[in-house]
Amino acid sequence: MKKLIPILSLLLVAILCFSCDQRTEAEKIVDASIEAHGGKAFESSKIDFDFRNIHYTIFKTPTAYEYIREFTDSTGTVKDVLNNAGFVRTVNGVKIDTLPEERVGAFSRSINSVAYFAFLPYGLNDAAAVKTYLGETEIRGEKYHLIKVTFVPEGGGEHYEDEFLYWFGVADYFLDYMAYSYHTDGGGVRMREVSEVIEVGGIRFQNYLNLKPEDKNTPVEKMQDLYISDNLELLSEIVLENIQVESLSK
Repeated sequence: MKKLIPILSLLLVAILCFSCDQRTEAEKIVDASIEAHGGKAFESSKIDFDFRNIHYTIFKTPTAYEYIREFTDSTGTVKDVLNNAGFVRTVNGVKIDTLPEERVGAFSRSINSVAYFAFLPYGLNDAAAVKTYLGETEIRGEKYHLIKVTFVPEGGGEHYEDEFLYWFGVADYFLDYMAYSYHTDGGGVRMREVSEVIEVGGIRFQNYLNLKPEDKNTPVEKMQDLYISDNLELLSEIVLENIQVESLSK
């Protein structure tokens, strides 16, 4: 009987641990993908990179963020800072206080979009993200978990109605494909395929081929079939250059 007590205790602990994990299947898959792409390194690092001749500095944790972009145009040296406190633009070191609200919104969305895609899959655990597991699927001989992400109005930004699909490898949990619908600038739908992987500072960064269908009103759920049948057009390439990762952990 004494020998049974330790065994029963271990079984009880295992049952309690299992019952404590209240995550959905989608949440478990996203968590595994975040771990595969860099895990805690995402929120303990400052990341710098160049994208389309603009320099970005990105920092993000579950409770705080700061996104900076810097470039030079006809007005001089422009620096945009978006963080928990809001948006600030300076030109040649002087703060611009006369920006119309619509411009502040446009600049903020632009910076946030670059940061969001560069940090994937980390941002999929934002509080406003609603993740739904759509089951397993297959693309060109590889098996994937397919997850749909939508956003609640509170905290989901101005364009919370946008919809996203993500394909995570069953074997490795890497994010190999994504598709999304959007409503800005007349709306549309896109699919992205990983074209290159760069690992820096323990984080997996990915470049993408940006693809579009002939009909911009195509439902995002149709993008996989269009991709497999080669009925998507290459629109652009998403390439991060000069990536640097500075660890902030002590």
